[in-house]
Parts: sequence; structure tokens; C-alpha cells
Amino acid sequence: MKVIIATKNEGKVREFQELLKPYGFEPVSMTEAGVDIEIIEDGETFEENAHIKAKAVRAATGLPVIADDSGLEVEFLGGAPGIYSARYAGENATDKERNEKLLEEMYGVDRPLRGARFVCAIYFILDDKREYCVTGTLEGYIGDEPVGDGGFGYDPIFMLEDDRSLAELDESEKNEISHRANAMRKLAEELSAEK
Repeated sequence: MKVIIATKNEGKVREFQELLKPYGFEPVSMTEAGVDIEIIEDGETFEENAHIKAKAVRAATGLPVIADDSGLEVEFLGGAPGIYSARYAGENATDKERNEKLLEEMYGVDRPLRGARFVCAIYFILDDKREYCVTGTLEGYIGDEPVGDGGFGYDPIFMLEDDRSLAELDESEKNEISHRANAMRKLAEELSAEK
């Protein structure tokens, strides 16, 4: 079954393609589906923003849609950048600039106060009667400097409990433990409970 991934972020598209294949879906990006609409994410939570995206792409295509809203919550910053993770260093900032801004704000903060978690809310509209919303997380902490060449976004400064950054994992390792993978497992449980 063809499912549109409601994002223009190529990193997310790749992750979703890998995560959805085992469930028998044929994931296609908005670009591949010819969907070029501007979506205003004005929700106050990850879940609300995922719902907004899924509804907009569903209305434009009539096809099943999976959308996520995800970001980084840092304890010391009161949960920031949160839903503003992608725009944290300005509207058109690069991943590098966002990481630099966050590291600057965390400068001199001791390890016990550097706790952080990635959050991913997935909203899946399968058809007119079936919609699902699940949330997955990944716990870690903010490192002192970027480490690793993989991943995207905040991966180089997000450290796991074994002191490796998310950017040091290969794609299959990351797809086993990521916040998106954890949300996908919850979604799979909900889908299989319906069968």
C-alpha cells in the first residue's frame, strides 16, 4: 500500500522508508508524490503539528499519510528547543548552526544537568475511519562538541548513555533505537491489534 511521508526533510524520508518497509507499506516522499504544499505548523505540541501535516497532505492527495513532528528537549533549557527544534537558530539555519547555538547555551553546564531526549510524534491517517497517534522518545544528554559524521540535525551532539553520539551509529543501529523507531514500534502494535 502506498503511503505518503509528509515531510520534505530527506533525512526523515530515508528513515521512514527503512522503518516502514517491514510493515508492507510502499513509502513515497511528498516530492515523489508531486505534493508541493506549504504547511503551517502552528500546533503547541509535537502531536498537534504531526496531525496538522497529516491532515493537509491527506486533503491534497486522498492517500494514506504518515507525518511526524519531532525535536529535541533539553532539561536545562526547560524543554527547549522542543517544537522549535528546526527553527532554533533562525528560519534558514543549517544543522551546524543549530548545534552551535545549543552548545553555546549549554557552555559550562555540568554533565548531570545536560539530560535531553528526542521526541517523535507520529500521526498516521490510513483511511477515513482509521487514524493513529503515537509518541516515541530516546533519552540521552547533550555532549560538549559535535562527534560523528552520520545522521542529521542534532545527532552529532546528542549523546547516548554509552557516550557515543547518535551521529556515530550506522543507519541500521540508529533505526533500532531512535525516537522515530520507538514511535513506529508503537504504531505497529496498534495496527496489529486491529487485525
